[in-house]
Amino acid sequence: MKNKPVTNGQLTAQTLDFMRDLAQNNNREWFAANRPRYDALKAEFEQFVGQLLRGIETFQPLPNTEIKDCIFRINRDIRFSKDKAPYKRHLAAAVGPGGRHSGRIDYYLHIQPGNESFLGAGMWQPTPPQLAKFRQEIDYNVDELKSIIEAPKFKDYYPEISGEKMKTSPKGYSADHPEIELLRRKELFFMHRYTDKEVLKPGFVDEVVQGCLLIKPYCDYLNYLFFEEQEERFEL
Repeated sequence: MKNKPVTNGQLTAQTLDFMRDLAQNNNREWFAANRPRYDALKAEFEQFVGQLLRGIETFQPLPNTEIKDCIFRINRDIRFSKDKAPYKRHLAAAVGPGGRHSGRIDYYLHIQPGNESFLGAGMWQPTPPQLAKFRQEIDYNVDELKSIIEAPKFKDYYPEISGEKMKTSPKGYSADHPEIELLRRKELFFMHRYTDKEVLKPGFVDEVVQGCLLIKPYCDYLNYLFFEEQEERFEL
């Protein structure tokens, strides 16, 4: 049976099957022999991301953003890694104005078989000045952030928080600060996981669009905080 990409932006079992097989045969020889399968997967994922872009554009402008700007390469950078496997075990896209290299806070979609797929967004590997701004805002006015991340719908959809956290108090803040748990955060990234069955369901792209809409206020909050001189804040 030929591996033909779908035309409606839906991901198929062929995509997950290829990624599952690649994880077991992560070498250039196997990849070259299975290149037609990868080409079909790539076309399918590009269509999916294209539909995702169109969905997000209904509530957020994405100027000068094309599909190719959002999708990450499947090749791994192995120059400084002990793991020399040449390919990633997942597909990924970062969607926001300008795509994955914009430097802004965007929506990150990760597709990986074994129920490892997820949608996430938030503060990840901030620069020291950005982290200082974040902590200062928490100290001065935590209510705005809490109104976003503690909203029932947000907490229900994004129950998982990822990111590094200090064991001690950051310099300049006392251990008994009422918001010490947030102040200890060096990263604050929220995730919603999807099962393989959910990834393959018709309408999955609409689910992801709604997930992006739900986390948009948090992305807006961070983008305004970090890039207020360059970034216009879009309100829902």
